[in-house]
Amino acid sequence: MKRILRIAGFVLLGLLVISTFLFLWQKSRPKVVTYKIEVATKGNIEKRTVATGKVEPRNEILIKPQMSGIISEVYKEAGESIQAGDIIAKIQVVPDMVNLSGAQSRVERAQLAATQSRNNYERDKKLFENEVISKEEFEKVELQHRNDQEELRAANDNLSLVRTGITQSSAKTSNTLVRSTVSGTILDVPVKVGNSVIQSNNFNDGTTVASVANLSDMLFVGKIDETEVGKLSVGMPMEITIGAVQDRKVPATLEYVSPKGVEESGAILFEMKAAMVMPSEVFIRAGYSANADIILDKRNDVLTIPESTVEFSGDSAFVYLVKNEKPQEFERKQVMIGLSDGINIEVTEGLKENDKIRGSEIIEEKKK
Repeated sequence: MKRILRIAGFVLLGLLVISTFLFLWQKSRPKVVTYKIEVATKGNIEKRTVATGKVEPRNEILIKPQMSGIISEVYKEAGESIQAGDIIAKIQVVPDMVNLSGAQSRVERAQLAATQSRNNYERDKKLFENEVISKEEFEKVELQHRNDQEELRAANDNLSLVRTGITQSSAKTSNTLVRSTVSGTILDVPVKVGNSVIQSNNFNDGTTVASVANLSDMLFVGKIDETEVGKLSVGMPMEITIGAVQDRKVPATLEYVSPKGVEESGAILFEMKAAMVMPSEVFIRAGYSANADIILDKRNDVLTIPESTVEFSGDSAFVYLVKNEKPQEFERKQVMIGLSDGINIEVTEGLKENDKIRGSEIIEEKKK
């Protein structure tokens, strides 16, 4: 029994030694590296960049009141279409007590003067009809009567303006009615009934009652890095991708590039604006975040290869032409390159269409 166990032990030891030598022999053998074979083909190369920004209306108009007071009625809501001259809100005037007292006193004085001149007019009219006084004297009394009546009307209008902000003759064009100055869509109505508002004057911009814009005339407003701003020019086409409308690209044309950059997070950025061609079937709201895909340069029908196949050495570029596919043999060759889009690159000299070159290394996955 012991002899059998001893023999089995020697056998196992021998197998372990043999397997160890086989493993080391396999490891010492040179590894065969294989590569993908790529083909030079004709194609288009586009160099693009992306600018982030948002969609804004070209002109957003802030509607301000022409007098101070309290909002008594609001007739419009955000999102409604509006025409120039439409009433947005109504203001209730809070009268100043000093001005109100002065206006009331003026009415009283005008009333007294008007009553006195009316009595004089009626008395002198009878005297003139009886030829007691001359026509010249009567005309003077008649003129005074008309002046006093006009002064009474003006005093009443002034009192009405101080008290309510409107007069009987100008009720339709009163400053208490806040009207839109442009046609478009109401973006926001930041005031509510009961809010106090201040009129626009030399010392204050005034309270915004509403903001109105034409949503059919929209701009993409974004920023682009200083390394790429020199490649932009007014009139360049671009495609706008809106975050809320992922499946739709809106064409646009570059209209403006800022001559001055602004530093943000250590980078110098320049503002840019592009006019969008608004689709009729999609409603695009102001303030949507968006990205602009800009074509900086383009080459059509040129010889292209994957950029990963190019080996750069100093100012020169090289590729490896396929001499033999099995086993793989390659020949290093210098080429002249052109525009690159980050994936493919243009070859201007050194290769012909359908030439085969070495690609990336094929890495076999280990079996589990």
